[in-house]
Amino acid sequence: MAHGEGVLASNGSLVVDTGERTGRSPHDRFVVDDPAIHDRVCWGEVNVPMERDVYEHICSGVVGYLYGCELYVVHGLAGADRNHSRKVCVICERASQALFVHQMLVRPTARELASFGEPDIYVLAAPGYRCDPETDGTNSGAAVVLDLAHGGVVVAGTGYSGEIKKAVFSFMNYLLPVEDDVLSMHCSANVDPMTGQTAVLFGLSGTGKTTLSADPNRLLIGDDEHGWSSRGIFNIEGGCYAKAIDLSPIAEPDIYEAIRFGAVCENVILDPETREPDYTDVSRTQNTRVAYPVEHIKSVRLDGRGGIPSVVLFLTCDAFGVLPPISRLSREAAMYHFMAGFTSKVAGTEEGVSEPTPTFSALFGEPFMPLSPSLYAEMLGKRIDSTRARVYLVNTGWQGGAYGTGYRISLAVTRSLVAAALSGDLDSGGYEHDERLNVDIPLDCPGVTPAVLNPRHTWTTPEAYDEAAERLAAMFEKHASERYPDLDPVVLAAGPHPLAE
Repeated sequence: MAHGEGVLASNGSLVVDTGERTGRSPHDRFVVDDPAIHDRVCWGEVNVPMERDVYEHICSGVVGYLYGCELYVVHGLAGADRNHSRKVCVICERASQALFVHQMLVRPTARELASFGEPDIYVLAAPGYRCDPETDGTNSGAAVVLDLAHGGVVVAGTGYSGEIKKAVFSFMNYLLPVEDDVLSMHCSANVDPMTGQTAVLFGLSGTGKTTLSADPNRLLIGDDEHGWSSRGIFNIEGGCYAKAIDLSPIAEPDIYEAIRFGAVCENVILDPETREPDYTDVSRTQNTRVAYPVEHIKSVRLDGRGGIPSVVLFLTCDAFGVLPPISRLSREAAMYHFMAGFTSKVAGTEEGVSEPTPTFSALFGEPFMPLSPSLYAEMLGKRIDSTRARVYLVNTGWQGGAYGTGYRISLAVTRSLVAAALSGDLDSGGYEHDERLNVDIPLDCPGVTPAVLNPRHTWTTPEAYDEAAERLAAMFEKHASERYPDLDPVVLAAGPHPLAE
């Protein structure tokens, strides 16, 4: 506050404006090409190579820019399970970003800080520095560059703190599978306090990972990033990073109450007189965000760990309104949908996204995965085989029609469906198999009108639904043939396929 970086809201949270960029900039992300990691990284549109001399030139510019400035240094851990954690040092230009990082990383104990030693990952965060595309080889004034071979990260030209968070996550998505045989996942996780049953919820931003994992009847492990080891689940982070748009104490009470002193709100609009947040105001961006430590949630596992998952949920936001609100997947169908990662990018989560945009994002988190999708998928398949975990596909998007004509599936309905899947009640009512989508649709669910369960029954006419479903199935089929031409035929057959000849 003394530096004019933000103001305190009436609830005690620090509210900051991230500047020009209010979401991630995927076209400004690079990975330093190095012989030590070259053959492992899945190069392409997501992992764009940058030559080492170019990276070092950018580093030199950032260091020169920061020289003599008052800096804020945070030492933290990535990974609540100390058997697999990595030491992280983040050097920030802004105090507000240092607070963000402190809340989002696992906070070391006093003893761990005293013997911290050499960090495994260094991050330089300089939002005020502007890259020069002419001399730096970047696409704009911003750059997020990962040096996987030597543990370095530069985040320059953007004040959106989510870039720091996802850069560390990307690093862990390389290190954990390669060095620890741990499956790193873009998912939330929680546990039943009575039975110890653990569940993981995969999904891109905007699909409901944070909201659905903050269940008052279960203990939250984490809302976004986890590792699955031979001993169970562990949170990679020490905080949560929730979307704040339309946040209310009725629909999301745990998250609403977590926004207090110590939390950092990004681009949330305040009443100029009362300083009360208006979470419905999207005049700045639809991607308003809040970061807070996990202990701000009442029902939480403070150690950030859980047992072997017995339930896996894939959250997808279907803007076409075709997929059922929930469906059961076979082992092969689970592998197919994990590789496909179909969803819709929600407005504001990335620069240039203003309305739901259907997309395929492998592993429900491809922008953060440096390795081949098949490697992560094989690791998940082995874990499903060994644990016999039940897998469900949950549509948190549209029903009764596509975006613009249909309606968003209510949070109350989704919560009831997820609760029934976790408890096993969903299985007791039986299923009907959808030949086109290749999923099992439940016939009954406690607290949910049966007609809601099958999307074909919610459209104006069955014919209109069938036409849209054919298009979506063809889209799945086309994507699989182009992206994974060598996919196991058994897994390929378990995906959606058009019925029309």
